Amino acid sequence: MSVSVEPTSVEPKQEEPAEALRPHAEEAFAGELAALAAQDDRPRPTRWKLSPWAVATYLLGGTLPDGTVITPKYVGPRRLVEVAVTTLATDRALLLLGVPGTAKTWVSEHLAAAVSGDSTLLVQGTAGTPEEAIRYGWNYAQLLANGPSRDALVPSPVMRAMAEGMTARVEELTRIPADVQDTLITILSEKTLPIPELGQEVQAVRGFNLIATANDRDRGVNDLSSALRRRFNTVVLPLPESVEAEVDIVSRRVDQIGRSLDLPAAPDGITEIRRVVTVFRELRDGVTSDGRTKLKAPSGTLSTAEAISVVTNGLALAAHFGDGVLRAGDVAAGILGAVVRDPSADRVIWQEYLEAVVRERDGWKDFYRACREVSA
Repeated sequence: MSVSVEPTSVEPKQEEPAEALRPHAEEAFAGELAALAAQDDRPRPTRWKLSPWAVATYLLGGTLPDGTVITPKYVGPRRLVEVAVTTLATDRALLLLGVPGTAKTWVSEHLAAAVSGDSTLLVQGTAGTPEEAIRYGWNYAQLLANGPSRDALVPSPVMRAMAEGMTARVEELTRIPADVQDTLITILSEKTLPIPELGQEVQAVRGFNLIATANDRDRGVNDLSSALRRRFNTVVLPLPESVEAEVDIVSRRVDQIGRSLDLPAAPDGITEIRRVVTVFRELRDGVTSDGRTKLKAPSGTLSTAEAISVVTNGLALAAHFGDGVLRAGDVAAGILGAVVRDPSADRVIWQEYLEAVVRERDGWKDFYRACREVSA
């Protein structure tokens, strides 16, 4: 006896798209951008998603007429943000300058997201960044098969931004070799990118602009030529003015990062955040907060960004290997790693700071013991 079995079709399981570890600014804050766009009745430059006023509100935070709260993305002088936004509305490129950890990349990303709705047209500057990363490259298979053509040309993020009227970003401009940097001169002055192989050019359409970031503290820096520097309006982003401002910045970013990593909120974590910020500021400034004791500064920058990293790592330690409460022992190892970059010189500076300052400070005994333990 034969039995016939009807074939059954098995539907392939549809996998949900993986959640990005760090969404782009325009994705992470899509709700705020949409709310701003809906209530923004001010004039917008060509191809801008928001008016300059709304872009500044997006960065600095505020409350919209309908009650929507816009969270601050940057805590600092309002005038600096207004100058930066206004620069992008002109034909001048914007250079965000500052020491490491002053949120240059963060501000650059959010400016591009608010202005163009796309922060991904990015050139990452390194000592090995080639000219093609700023101009264009070639699909060599098509180039060899058919010769030079527009189909064989691979546009750079800058070329795409020019053609589409978008905002391009160049990170760590001073790390790029000087001859590659100067590729930007014609782009920024003539708003044109020649393609001599095709006898053509790409002209920037209205809406195009460029944001570059740079610092002059790191090693391997290539100074900008005077010709290129003249093509930028420069905005210098300062370090936070006060302990309270820096504590606020660190608290906000740690909370955002912690939520993205599914880390529980640390109750009473503000105490350890304040300690980390105080240590970094005192060693960075070379003097204690009361001005009474001069200190030797270590070789590291001890920036706000590094403070955020130390506290985030401490939060993870408290969540996975502690009781969920952020304590001195959770941040001590991170502080040691941030301060002692040069083992021979920085370790002596750190030990002197521990014994002369931390040991004598009221309410810091647990912090002193934790730091002594990891420094042994």
